[in-house]
Amino acid sequence: MIGNRTLAVPGPTNLPPRIARAMAVPLEDHRAPDMGEFIVPLLQDLKQIFRTETGHVLVFPGSGTGGWEAALRNTLREGDRVLGASFGQFSMLWVQMCRQLRLNVTNIDCSWGEATPVDGYRRALEDDKSHAIKAVLVCQNETATGVTSDVAAIRAILDDLGHPALLFVDGVSSIASIEFDMDGWGVDVAVAGSQKGFMMPTGLAIVGVSAKCMQQIASRSLRRGDTDIGYGYWDFATMLNANKTGYFPYTPAMTLMRGLRESTDMLLEEGMNNVFDRHFRLAEGVRRAVAAWGLRPCAVDPATASDTVTAIVVPDGSDANDVIKAAYHRYGVSLGGGLGAVAGKVFRIGHLGWLNETMV
Repeated sequence: MIGNRTLAVPGPTNLPPRIARAMAVPLEDHRAPDMGEFIVPLLQDLKQIFRTETGHVLVFPGSGTGGWEAALRNTLREGDRVLGASFGQFSMLWVQMCRQLRLNVTNIDCSWGEATPVDGYRRALEDDKSHAIKAVLVCQNETATGVTSDVAAIRAILDDLGHPALLFVDGVSSIASIEFDMDGWGVDVAVAGSQKGFMMPTGLAIVGVSAKCMQQIASRSLRRGDTDIGYGYWDFATMLNANKTGYFPYTPAMTLMRGLRESTDMLLEEGMNNVFDRHFRLAEGVRRAVAAWGLRPCAVDPATASDTVTAIVVPDGSDANDVIKAAYHRYGVSLGGGLGAVAGKVFRIGHLGWLNETMV
């Protein structure tokens, strides 16, 4: 052990002292008479980070993966058709979850290092004359490969074709770090997690839901049948109804909610555009260092290189795990390892959350 280790993984990220202090409070009554004075403004302020005026932000005790499940369970029925793509570990896992929930997935397999296949999505949606596809999945930032996808381009295709499918976005390693515009891009469900750009410990699934999506959920609730995959723990309508007065349908993670209040304050004080600019500067510094080392990023197209994580390919015959072990044991730095198809082939540097130039 070499003193305090440096977290350079793409999540969890570094915990700011402000947030640590905000969470260092006695446990409290989550049904206290004045709890609404804390919760209602927090949920309203989170809408600024998601950039939505008409939608809602719901906070569940859980992980980003739980947020994926929430999106699927609230909006789809067994056998419904979903369009997705696998181009990294997390985009692939979301597709796998769809199959586990007995959804009918049209999956486009891509090389790891590529982004969401915009042209492939267009062809699939053009071919769907009967509008059988009910939801389209986009992983905005594939954490395993360090690749960012163009969410706005997918929305433009849906609008151009007049296709009514809902647009779901995995923003776990992008929201609160790089540009995200829920209303502007017509996103119906957006999933974030507390341990990335929100600079907090793991434990909260932060989910943006459009008004259009909530209307469809209400309509669907009236015609539930044997093929419904069920809402369960993740029921949006039940959560939203309780949130109106500042409460939850079950015990919330109040210590984390106190941290989320401080995190939201920090982000809004800096200004979201400044947050995005800072992440670009840090990412550009890492990318230039990688080039100076004579290595290359996993991202195939430099234009899609992520501003929150860089996956770096090691030379043939080398093992990326050796780099990770050396950084950990010699220098007290935790780097991210390769996952799935790129295990042992890449190491990852996370540059998101509570970071500045000196820290990188």
